Order: sequence, then structure tokens, then C-alpha cells
Amino acid sequence: MVEIDCLGEICPVPVMMLKKHQQAIRSGEKVLLVTDHSCARNSITEYCDKANLRCSIQEVINGVWEISIEASLPD
Repeated sequence: MVEIDCLGEICPVPVMMLKKHQQAIRSGEKVLLVTDHSCARNSITEYCDKANLRCSIQEVINGVWEISIEASLPD
């Protein structure tokens, strides 16, 4: 699993950092993106929807989210 530390980074940086790992995700790698910026939850979700990726979000402590991203299963 690839971990992307986006603590302290504001949008659009988390999405840009995720895009750098898109090929690995398509190859089956899972990505865990950690952020403390609430707008990143929405922007990552929107990006995943457009890129046909699955993501799940968990607030691990107050104000810190872990976003798990992986390739969608083929239809």
C-alpha cells in the first residue's frame, strides 16, 4: 500500500499528489491518503468518481481523515 501524507496541504495539492499514483492504482496498488484539510474529502471523492476509482473515507481522529483509494472492479 502506498501512503500519501497530505497533512498541512490544501486543495488542489492532495488531488495532484494522488494523480501521481494513478498508474500504480490501475495496476492494483491501494493508496492511503492522509489529510487534515476537509475540502480534500470532497475533491478526492469527485476525482475518484471521474477516474472510475473507489474510495472510502474514515475520520481517524478529529480533523484527520484517511482516504483509501483503489481501482474499481470491472463490470
